[in-house]
Amino acid sequence: MAALQQKTLTGPCTARRGAFSASRPTVRPQRRAVTVRAESEAVAPAAAGAEKSMSYFKPVLDIEAIKGVLPHRYPFLLVDRVVEIEYGKFAVGYKNITVNDQFFNGHFPERAIMPGVLQIEAMAQLGGLVMLDPANKEAKEQFFFGGIESCRFRRPVVPGDTLMMRVEVTKYNKRFGIVKMNTKGYVGTDLAVEADITLAMGKAS
Repeated sequence: MAALQQKTLTGPCTARRGAFSASRPTVRPQRRAVTVRAESEAVAPAAAGAEKSMSYFKPVLDIEAIKGVLPHRYPFLLVDRVVEIEYGKFAVGYKNITVNDQFFNGHFPERAIMPGVLQIEAMAQLGGLVMLDPANKEAKEQFFFGGIESCRFRRPVVPGDTLMMRVEVTKYNKRFGIVKMNTKGYVGTDLAVEADITLAMGKAS
């Protein structure tokens, strides 16, 4: 009886060990190799796309450089980064909109929307950066909001959005320091705001 029990207990266990040991060299390495190839093929295009996207957002002017040119400070500094600029002509920059922005405390408590006037202000600040070239010693030291025309708000700008702005100089009267600009702000591919603005350049008092 003891011999029979020993045979019954050891027999199946030995068979299981043999089955597992036999499968290791043939099945598992092959399955792992297939997985690695599939992952590398899937990840490579995604990584290339991410690298392209990140290079696009690489700042020409980061926040410290912006603060070195603009006099604005929290909570009224409304440009986070400039990603492209040609002084005297155009610039592309953005502001990340977060629920921590101070103006959301009252606009509105029930539904947070970036005030339209601050969207215009953000684009005007970007316009100021176009004209205030820190490398140009003859450049004016300050700019002032002179006027606004043809303003349209196309969609709400809310927390979580990135307001991507482009400003372009359309006319510059150098004698009087008057600059007219076309400005547009986008959220993704959607046009959120557009306006023609006038800036008056001058020395800071």
